[in-house]
Amino acid sequence: MTYQVTVIGGGPSGLMAAIAAAEQGVKTLLIDKGNKLGTKLAISGGGRCNVTNRLPEEEVIKHIPGNGKFLYSPFSVFNNYDIIDFFEGLGVALKEEDHGRMFPVSNKAKDVVQALLDRLEKLNVEVRKKTPVESIHYGSEGHEITLQSKETVITKAVIIAVGGKAVPYTGSTGDGYAWAKEAGHVITELFPTEVPLRSNEEFIKDKSLQGLSLREVDVSVLNQKGKQIVTHRMDMLFTHFGLSGPAILRCSQYVVKEFMKGHKPVTIEIDCMPDKKEHFLYEELQQDLKDHPKKTFRNLVKGIVPERLLDYLLDYTQIEADEKAANLSNQKLQKFVSLIKHFQVKTHDTLPIEKAFVTGGGVSIKEIIPNTMQSKLMNGLYFCGEILDIHGYTGGYNITSAMVTGRVAGMHAAWESMG
Repeated sequence: MTYQVTVIGGGPSGLMAAIAAAEQGVKTLLIDKGNKLGTKLAISGGGRCNVTNRLPEEEVIKHIPGNGKFLYSPFSVFNNYDIIDFFEGLGVALKEEDHGRMFPVSNKAKDVVQALLDRLEKLNVEVRKKTPVESIHYGSEGHEITLQSKETVITKAVIIAVGGKAVPYTGSTGDGYAWAKEAGHVITELFPTEVPLRSNEEFIKDKSLQGLSLREVDVSVLNQKGKQIVTHRMDMLFTHFGLSGPAILRCSQYVVKEFMKGHKPVTIEIDCMPDKKEHFLYEELQQDLKDHPKKTFRNLVKGIVPERLLDYLLDYTQIEADEKAANLSNQKLQKFVSLIKHFQVKTHDTLPIEKAFVTGGGVSIKEIIPNTMQSKLMNGLYFCGEILDIHGYTGGYNITSAMVTGRVAGMHAAWESMG
């Protein structure tokens, strides 16, 4: 079997690459080891598919802290606005939600996946599912792909789009790293990003805060000297093993990088009232104590933070539930206010990479030509999507990176194969 372009991997970047190649009129094959294409797309955005993000290009790249700047070049060929036009052109109407996230109007990820599958069919892309690849033999004029069934595929150009190691049940189990190494590529250290954190703190172990959500809090990662490395204002959640929720996922890669330097534990600091300066909060509460001396302190501060957290803070500062405002020492009030502004949780690990939403690390971008996605080391070899050492926050940024790099890889692989 001979093809001009063969794409391995049927996720967001692989689907986009196969479509882009076939649109140039070349004979295209898409191989995937799973029995369904677009599995990761189907589960993204909680099953609604966060297709891309409408923020300006600069902002999108800022939300891809793992080598996002590499994307300036591919973005000049095809960017997040082009993704929106592409899907609307396929008849998938999109709508914008908070923080620029774009979803199908139908709220159904399967509509997005179906539109891509219909497009593949229309372009006569040959699709082979349940077809694991055993090895790739690179040649100077073309490449030979050996399937597990021992069948061989001869192709002018090959695009590796098999994803990273995160969310393995969608098929991304890290198969592509070996094929990249075979071609001489460096794989930078792999690590989980957008991943929940584990903690051994007593209040985690005794589950006293389990299931508690904090809304719009400032979550910071502190370095060894107690200085903030990064802060994100979003929601977060206490779980039975530690911390999760959007703010924690965003901070997680910075925690992991500290772990990789041998720093453990890493402290997460939560500011439960980010819009109030500490001294103002202290003065306000002091005034409240003076104005309502007969009230219990607990009733005075009720509603300032969720009740279970409040009870934990009172317990921690040794303020009795029935302690009257008039009797509360300034020292205890200071400690209480300080906890609200600097609630610290020591974390010692993350959930495993298989439980992460995104893989950090991958094929080194130093060895990829940015405006074509071609390998600098091997003719007719292209990479796109999460196998590359590029990772972003959740919110449509990783899918954007996958689709953009996929589109660029597909177009250029097709042009090279015609040469």
